[in-house]
Amino acid sequence: MNFIFMLTHADSTIDNALDYVDQLSDTGLRYIGFKDVGATPERQREIAQAARAAGLETMLEVVSTTREAEIDSVHAALAAGVDWVLGGTQPDAVLPLLAGSKVRYCPFPGRVVGHPSILEGSIAEIAASAATLTAMAGVHGLDLLAYRHESVNIEDLTRAVVAAAAGPVIAAGSVVRDEQINMLSSAGAWGFTIGSAIFDGLFPGAPDVAAQVRHVLQVADAS
Repeated sequence: MNFIFMLTHADSTIDNALDYVDQLSDTGLRYIGFKDVGATPERQREIAQAARAAGLETMLEVVSTTREAEIDSVHAALAAGVDWVLGGTQPDAVLPLLAGSKVRYCPFPGRVVGHPSILEGSIAEIAASAATLTAMAGVHGLDLLAYRHESVNIEDLTRAVVAAAAGPVIAAGSVVRDEQINMLSSAGAWGFTIGSAIFDGLFPGAPDVAAQVRHVLQVADAS
């Protein structure tokens, strides 16, 4: 399973994100990400350029809560040259902006509210949303806020979305234990993100960020 390390805390890009890019280049990490909130377009471009120089693929996750801000964020993502755009809830506005680019687009399925983002709705509703979104030309996969749902069984939710989606499913947010990674893998998720939990030192190897990243990669490889 694929691990995306997010240079973020509490759904916002950290101020010193650039400081971590070089030290992660020899961990075996392949994907690195950041949010549209907390970093200016200029800083997003700097992070993407540094990550590319380190041999990493870049993912920008859109967590803005208005249509206008989401459009601005996608323009900034294109200017920064990221490889993936994750999240967001306005595919009708985003898809024309990404047309002709090589950016892989994975929006949020289901009903997403607030910041930090929360997922709402029944499993059936979210799975139906997953099917609808991935049937749209230009949608590569999905960014599922699995552990941001407050009431449903997370494994059942993930399995249902994976089964409904015509593309890879990334589980985003609130992964803080090895057991969660193993469950997401068994449910068929293509990948998962971790940001805050590593900066909070919740994984073996803490407080060293690179050591925690290596641990998570080992768990993902073995799952």
